[in-house]
Amino acid sequence: MNIGLISKWHVHAKGYAQELLDSGKVNITAVWDEDAERGKAWAEEIGAEFIMDYDAFLNSDIAAVMCCSPTTMHPELLHKAIAAKKHIFTEKLLAATTEECEKLCKAIDDSGIIFTISLPLRASAEVLYIKKLIDDGTLGKITGARFRRSHSGVSDNWLPDYWFDTDKTGGGAMMDLGAHPVYILSFLLGEPKRLSGMTSNIFGTSSDENAVAVAEFAGGVIATGETAFVTYGVPDLLEVYGTEGSVFMRGDDIQIATKATDGKLVAPENIPAGKSTPIMQFVEACLSGSGTPEYLGTADALVMTKMIEAVYKSDSNGCTMIF
Repeated sequence: MNIGLISKWHVHAKGYAQELLDSGKVNITAVWDEDAERGKAWAEEIGAEFIMDYDAFLNSDIAAVMCCSPTTMHPELLHKAIAAKKHIFTEKLLAATTEECEKLCKAIDDSGIIFTISLPLRASAEVLYIKKLIDDGTLGKITGARFRRSHSGVSDNWLPDYWFDTDKTGGGAMMDLGAHPVYILSFLLGEPKRLSGMTSNIFGTSSDENAVAVAEFAGGVIATGETAFVTYGVPDLLEVYGTEGSVFMRGDDIQIATKATDGKLVAPENIPAGKSTPIMQFVEACLSGSGTPEYLGTADALVMTKMIEAVYKSDSNGCTMIF
């Protein structure tokens, strides 16, 4: 399968491209980038053709595209890719607003193309194991949860300047890293019933640097999603609490305490293997014609945008958003 790359703007673009090259299952034959100099250099690096005209890029001999453009460019670029019947792998978020995301999702669903959004922790062995504990009742009735992903990109001054151009990013910490707590909580608990959000700007950059979402899910479950560009040395933290037990994930380490263990924390044995990365699930789906991979489709993309937009609206308006 021939695939074309849409922009090297996002920090994960190079890593995704390398996965494709290393797989031996696809050919990267074309590159488009809104920054011609960057695009030409990338195309030369990976041995592909740089095509500055986007329509010509889509009309080249490609069956699929990988999109890592600025988030606010997704609607324009991806609607054209959909019209051209190209399968789409995209970095998150699919769109910065719910209205734009709904239009894209409908267009994708109506087109019949294979679509995959990159939600990598939904493929991890640890998160899939925790989902099984919830689904099979090991933890009893779920009452609460928490997920945190954060780093020191602002406080240690290593994020690139363009990461604070909200005309391109659509937002700051919550729009970027905050996607992870949002898609994890919705994966484990479903779509929320209501949500409140708060953000802050500790170092004075042009976007939010510190953010939290508090949401109520079905059955009265209350969960928090936390993110920041201003913390150091924090691994991913996931906790799920239930009436029969609770589970704690710190990085890739899991411990579980249940009534069967008398409340003692124990490490589970023989956690099943996770899935392949979202981009490789996308490649396999395209090659086999099996359709959009589970948990990585338009419905998942829409819930994520709705939740993140609700955080910003709640923070701005001082209100709780109802879903």
